[in-house]
Parts: sequence; structure tokens; C-alpha cells
Amino acid sequence: MGPAASDGRDGYLAFVESHQHRLLRAAYLICGNRHQAEDLLQEALLKLALRWTTVRDGDPAAYVRAILYRDTVSWWRRQRRERLSADPPEQVAPDRDGALRLTLHDALGLLPPRQRAVLVLRYYEDLTEVATAEALGVTVGTVKSQCHAALRRLREVAPELARDSRPAQEPATRGDLASGLEVNP
Repeated sequence: MGPAASDGRDGYLAFVESHQHRLLRAAYLICGNRHQAEDLLQEALLKLALRWTTVRDGDPAAYVRAILYRDTVSWWRRQRRERLSADPPEQVAPDRDGALRLTLHDALGLLPPRQRAVLVLRYYEDLTEVATAEALGVTVGTVKSQCHAALRRLREVAPELARDSRPAQEPATRGDLASGLEVNP
């Protein structure tokens, strides 16, 4: 193996080391099953390895996220109505908002795949509408309409996620998904 091949391999391994945990969390949020998320991430990283020389100078994380979301939607289409359930991943520290997180997880599970992907990309990954559209391969208008419909549906199935139902001493943070429930009421 020559020096150029070694440099490419080292760069790929460094990328995987630094991004795998965040990408696994995103995969789990989008599919709702830890084992499936691990499988999806493994397949996405394999696809990245095959294209590493052409992708490494751009944004490899965006490339992997796009693969994750597209493969998840493809998996949902193949499975149709079958729903898998699994225990949530182990928590290192106690979660103060455990009930709220479970409510959000259950509510996300009721959304169609595209709407769920849009919410995860927009509010968990904190991507712009344009970046979300690029990751999903849709138009910005589709992102906006899917986001609006998903937030409306979340308000219907889990009204306790709305900011107004929180105690006054707990303001919503910018990165909190529940704060997005007030967008386009």
C-alpha cells in the first residue's frame, strides 16, 4: 500500500472516529430503533468508504446524513406498516425530562417517514431549510410544507409538547424540538 492509499485510509478512519456518535444519534432519532440505526450507519459508512476519495474534500458528514435519511425512507417503504419496537438506548445520566422525551419519541413514531426526517434534520441536526432539502433530495417548498404538516400533527397527537404546557420556570431552549411546535400555528 502506497503513501497516498495510506493517507486516504487514515483520513477516513479519522472522520469515522470523530463523527460516528453524532451520526448514530441522528440515525436513531430518524428510525427509532437502535439496532436498525447501527445497521443504517454501518451501511452509510461503507458507502462513504467506497466514495471517500471524491467526497473527502467536500462535506463527508452531509454525504453520510443524506445516505442515512434516504436509506431510512427506503427501508420504511419496504416495511410498509410493520412497526418495530426496542428499548431506548441506555442513558449515562438521569434524564430530567424523561417523560417529555418519551412523549416526543412516541409522537415522532406516528409521523410519516418524510415528515419525521424533516423534523429531525431541521430541529435536531439544526440544518437550514436549504440544507434539509439537499439532504433529502426535495425542494425547499416540500421541506416547508412537510415541516408545517409534521408540527401540526405533533400538536394534535402530543399537545403536552407545546411551550404553553410547560411550567413557567422552564423556558424552551433554541435547540429544543418542542420550541419548534409554535412555528406556523
